[in-house]
Amino acid sequence: MRYDAHEILVGPARSTAHPARLLAGIALGVPVFVALSFGYAALLPILFGPEAWAQIAPGIETASNPQGVLINLFVFGLLIVALGLTLRIIHRRSLWSIIGPRALAIRQFARAMGVMLLLYGALLFLPMPEGMDPVANLTPAHWLMLLPLALTGLFLQVFAEELVFRGYLQSQLAARFASPLVWMVLPSLSFAILHYDPVSFGANAWVVVAWAATFGLAAADLTARAGTLGPATALHFVNNFSAIMIAAPRGQFDGLALYAYPFTLDNAEALWAMMPLDLLILVCGWLAIRLSLRR
Repeated sequence: MRYDAHEILVGPARSTAHPARLLAGIALGVPVFVALSFGYAALLPILFGPEAWAQIAPGIETASNPQGVLINLFVFGLLIVALGLTLRIIHRRSLWSIIGPRALAIRQFARAMGVMLLLYGALLFLPMPEGMDPVANLTPAHWLMLLPLALTGLFLQVFAEELVFRGYLQSQLAARFASPLVWMVLPSLSFAILHYDPVSFGANAWVVVAWAATFGLAAADLTARAGTLGPATALHFVNNFSAIMIAAPRGQFDGLALYAYPFTLDNAEALWAMMPLDLLILVCGWLAIRLSLRR
């Protein structure tokens, strides 16, 4: 495997590549994000007012109403703030140093988005597993009205995760360790473990973790090949747009979905029926973006 372009992101990390710096960065960034999140949570009831908040609050944990989904998505903006402070204080780096050259990142993002949209357009013609056809959730008019806010929140969520796992952790580890078994696998496993949620997923929790690890490896490979976060962000954005905005499992993060699948996330039979299709989309998206980067 040739990852020459990865040096664009790895080079700026070399001067602070000692593992102690990375641990210090995590030790600073996590509490800052938690503190900002507590402040965000305290501010929301004031902004919405007591009556509106009483209606919104029950749907936040499961993100089963539009406001609940948006509140969950916009909190990721605080993660970007926490990471920016960590980079400045611990590593003397800017956020752009873990994104890559601006023009190149935007160009690669646009190219990857194009191939992903073409892929999803083709996959619309694939039949769903029996009994898995989604049903209407939000009305099209309501969905379109929420779309600008939803796209903004979704991008914040996706971009924050790519900044942390593929930008920060991957580049810092790659600056210290040459083997992809370290700088690809460790961030991907960390990303996957954060998706472990036995309360929501039940016995399927480890299946979701395995899928997230596979996604993390695909995103890590794209980042190393591209030298920017553009392609991985596009892959992540289209994947999450489909899962959150187009069709979501009933009762869990379905508050902004145009359609809802007739099953919940703890339904093992349904999840196993859907998993081959999800993996096919992920692998095809990864391969299509890799091909687009060769142009």
